[in-house]
Amino acid sequence: MARIVHCVKLGRDLPGLEAPPTGGELGQRIYENVSADAWEMWQEHSKLIINHYGLVLADPEARRFLREQMEEFFFGENAQMPEGWTPAQNRKGGAVAPAKK
Repeated sequence: MARIVHCVKLGRDLPGLEAPPTGGELGQRIYENVSADAWEMWQEHSKLIINHYGLVLADPEARRFLREQMEEFFFGENAQMPEGWTPAQNRKGGAVAPAKK
């Protein structure tokens, strides 16, 4: 049976991650408060950030910046999706964020 969390990003009870996705306090916080669907949304969003800024993840400053963006994505002031928002399903069956207009 999947572990259920109340997702801070999507605002409802959903299956959680199987393990902390990263080390440290932030990884544990994400594990306890973020659904697998929201984590998948972050993975897609992080690709956009990496490509947009041309981040080289071998650079500690790039990793620090990406980690800050991750924390803002999940726990920032405007992190929660609008009430009533439902993720679209991609071809693999996972949730994806709708395109911004």
